[in-house]
Amino acid sequence: MSKQIVRHRAKYLPVVLHGLVEGIVRHKRTIINVGKYLLAIGLLTWVIYDNWTPKNGKGLAYVWRTHLVEGQPIHTGYLLAAGLIYAAAALLTFFRWYVLVRAVELPFRVLDALRLGLIGLFFNAFLPGSVGGDIIKAAFLAREQDRRTVAVATVIMDRLIALWALIWFVALVGGVFWLTGQLDSAVATRSKSVVAGAAVIVAVSVAAWLLLGLLPPQRAERFAERLERLPRLGGSAAEFWRALWMYRCKRTAIAAVLVLSWVGHVGFVFAFWCSANVLWSPQLGPIPSLAEHFVFVPIGLVVQALIPTPGGAGGGEWGFSKLYEVFGGSEVNGALGSLVQRVLTWMLGLLGYLVYLRMHAGLSSAAARTRPSTIAVSLSNGQTGAHTSSERFTTR
Repeated sequence: MSKQIVRHRAKYLPVVLHGLVEGIVRHKRTIINVGKYLLAIGLLTWVIYDNWTPKNGKGLAYVWRTHLVEGQPIHTGYLLAAGLIYAAAALLTFFRWYVLVRAVELPFRVLDALRLGLIGLFFNAFLPGSVGGDIIKAAFLAREQDRRTVAVATVIMDRLIALWALIWFVALVGGVFWLTGQLDSAVATRSKSVVAGAAVIVAVSVAAWLLLGLLPPQRAERFAERLERLPRLGGSAAEFWRALWMYRCKRTAIAAVLVLSWVGHVGFVFAFWCSANVLWSPQLGPIPSLAEHFVFVPIGLVVQALIPTPGGAGGGEWGFSKLYEVFGGSEVNGALGSLVQRVLTWMLGLLGYLVYLRMHAGLSSAAARTRPSTIAVSLSNGQTGAHTSSERFTTR
């Protein structure tokens, strides 16, 4: 009897496995996204556990007991400064994108940049991957534009130029601190190594950028056509190349965007430094100097961007804790500063989403109010379609 049951089960086992594989393939995207959320929860849990009661001093347990159990006040001034500075820096990134969109002569208003930037800020904080908000912005902008490829290219270049500006920022600001002697601490060698590496990358990328300007348009298009023949990634590679070439011809706009990015990065560094001081006390150990924050915070932001979790959750906390340790600070303070900024990012993302909904509702109601007047004008002209014959002729 048992042998018959085994044979019966063995007969249907391939069918069950086939159905299971089909289900996994059908819901592959959902499974991956759920996995990223679970990864974020796991990383955050591990970072908090690792810094709860560290062996070499006070940890997050001390912070919890001091401020939540005993009710001792936090540094409210640093909290307000962190929130306001971070919000201002984020708004500056919206205007930076506006400059890039207008550089390619797409119809776009500052209000549009604010509206789509806010929804991008929300999804950057809560969607898996640090570019989730960029994908949403690109989709929304492309839906509202006729030149959809160019519209998507503006979002791609916004992210790439921001990264390029980040490396410039480390090289320039770090170089100034180096020359003025503000990096001559116990970890001066590490700080100077980071600055020197950034300077090398800047030099190489500027040389490549200048050489790109010597390329004739015909050869640039020929190269894009060759990229299109690549398997799977050919189309994306060709679009990236065309976007790069298109903006290579917009020197004034690129210069303005670089300056805006540098100012924004100053804001993000100050925001993180303020976040690290919100719950700090001498018992938690030292915090690196503000000058050293200008060197390693950009590195932490890049690490956070590479982690495929919502807003880089977990990965950012781990990265900043290790950077604090490398630059002579307490590992706990790095994780704590990142956690404070994480909460601020979530709050600003939710607030941005509410503002976006309000703006979107206002645009919808405005469109509904203008629609009856348009119909009335059409009926008074004896039109039954969208255009008169003279309008169609003019359109041609």
